[in-house]
Amino acid sequence: MTGVTKAVCGHPAIARAMLDGGVVGLAESRLTNVERLRSGGIMSPIVMIRTPVPSQSGRIARNCDASYNTEIDVIRRLASAARRTGNTHGIILMVEMGDMRDGIMPEDVAAVAQQVSDLPGVLLKGIGANFACLNGMVPNAMVMARFSALASQVESAIGSRFEAVSGGNSANIPWALVHGARSRVNDLRLGEAILLGVDPVSGTRIDGLHTDAFTLVAEIIETKAKTAPVHRFSTRPSWPPLKLVAVNDQPMRSILAVGEQDTDVAGLSMPDGILFVGGTSDHLVVQNSRLRLAVGSEVSFQMNYAALMRAMNAPDVCKVLHNAIPFPAVTPSPHGGRFLETA
Repeated sequence: MTGVTKAVCGHPAIARAMLDGGVVGLAESRLTNVERLRSGGIMSPIVMIRTPVPSQSGRIARNCDASYNTEIDVIRRLASAARRTGNTHGIILMVEMGDMRDGIMPEDVAAVAQQVSDLPGVLLKGIGANFACLNGMVPNAMVMARFSALASQVESAIGSRFEAVSGGNSANIPWALVHGARSRVNDLRLGEAILLGVDPVSGTRIDGLHTDAFTLVAEIIETKAKTAPVHRFSTRPSWPPLKLVAVNDQPMRSILAVGEQDTDVAGLSMPDGILFVGGTSDHLVVQNSRLRLAVGSEVSFQMNYAALMRAMNAPDVCKVLHNAIPFPAVTPSPHGGRFLETA
């Protein structure tokens, strides 16, 4: 397993927890996150899983052990950058297997692999595939068998054996638990499954995993009885009609100091008794069917992957780590500033 830290913005302590849990390396999609990991003392292998930005080739070659690639021109840039630093950069070719996002068409992989094999400065380490990201295609036994067969075909064409056959992401876990041992796949890139303990396709909890490792806490800034106004010259209310919940015969709404700038409000799980009304850039509006929510009190929410990713990126959301294993002090990153906050 490779632990994907992009949803937590390369948080060094969370990366360390993944490594302590047994992942063999880390994967990132943003170079600034990789640099946070390195400045935070993470020296384990890190792979760039998004096709590298050409203008960042030099920094990627310096900070990443390998990268997933689909364009030979980008690979040439990485090779040139690696030669300048005296390093060898690993290349994993991403193959299009049905998700229709990033990937080389299967019939073209062998030719690209041969070109990479001939380039000094880079080392072809294997191939990878992606599923259930853009079009929701769930990996099944037939598709994964084709991917394993392709790995063997390309190896035969270039005359060497791959170190990595990376079969996908957290969506592959159900397949891997049943069919993985009989395939060529020897790596999965796991983020959502590790961080949130759920299958990203069905949203259900994965047996044995916790789903409450992350909690978003927001403060109530207003609680009032409200009714939809009726304009004098219009029969339409100012917003779509909504059934209000009465508390002590008064329809009550509360506003929390969190909004779309901070997280994906639609990706928050409402606590029992609290109903989601809507959200704007700075406000989350809810109703409470049990008791009045006092101004200054806090409400805790569980998050889906999108909500977690946005909250971790939000500068106004304080990240507090509980029960942390002692970790080396974090030095300022030249690109990201101080990142780790613990309590």
